[in-house]
Amino acid sequence: MQGYWNRTVTSQDVEAHPEGYGVQAGPSLVIDTPDRNIPYQPWARELRKDMVERYISPLASCSPPGMPRHVYAPGPHQIVQTPEYLVHLLEYAHAYRIIPMAAGPHVGNAIKLWQGDSRGHWEGNTLVVDVTNSNGLTWLDNAGNFYSDALHMVERFTLVDADTIHYEARVEDPTVYTRPWTMALALIRNKEPGFELLEQACHEGNHSVESGLSVGLKPYRGVVPPGR
Repeated sequence: MQGYWNRTVTSQDVEAHPEGYGVQAGPSLVIDTPDRNIPYQPWARELRKDMVERYISPLASCSPPGMPRHVYAPGPHQIVQTPEYLVHLLEYAHAYRIIPMAAGPHVGNAIKLWQGDSRGHWEGNTLVVDVTNSNGLTWLDNAGNFYSDALHMVERFTLVDADTIHYEARVEDPTVYTRPWTMALALIRNKEPGFELLEQACHEGNHSVESGLSVGLKPYRGVVPPGR
């Protein structure tokens, strides 16, 4: 699994979406709901409709992508393995995640992290990663699909062959969704000779936040369900 990898999907919308300005059409990554859409609770589905008209995208703000978006965030990826850890590096904004492979508990419930808290183990040729403790301040994509800080996720990275990783994420958040759901995609090995990640300092010269504020968008601070 160690090496450089390219994502096979964009992070425009994890649900099926048509072609638009600067956006390629794409199928849904959701694989286990009848309509292949995210099973939002009614209040959350309503909020999702105008999310991008109300808030600045966390990724545009150079925030870490969070899970599971880290796996299909913009730019190339690098995976580094040791017996104790697996490190997943992104060219985008120097984002990274460190997955401890030793058995042990997650951090305390009061600790909330941009990338969540991950614990991994191997089941044959599949890396299984349990993710908790997300801060709920990131989106799943540019379309504003979201979750809360109650997110619990189980990821499965399966090395199908030497150059292909099949990725699945089982996503559970009783605050936002009516049921758990699963998304899937693939990563393809980058075999370009001499390839390496470049320095992509997202904050330098980034005017996305300034531009968003100028047209009335607000920084995204997570979601709170009605009556809470």
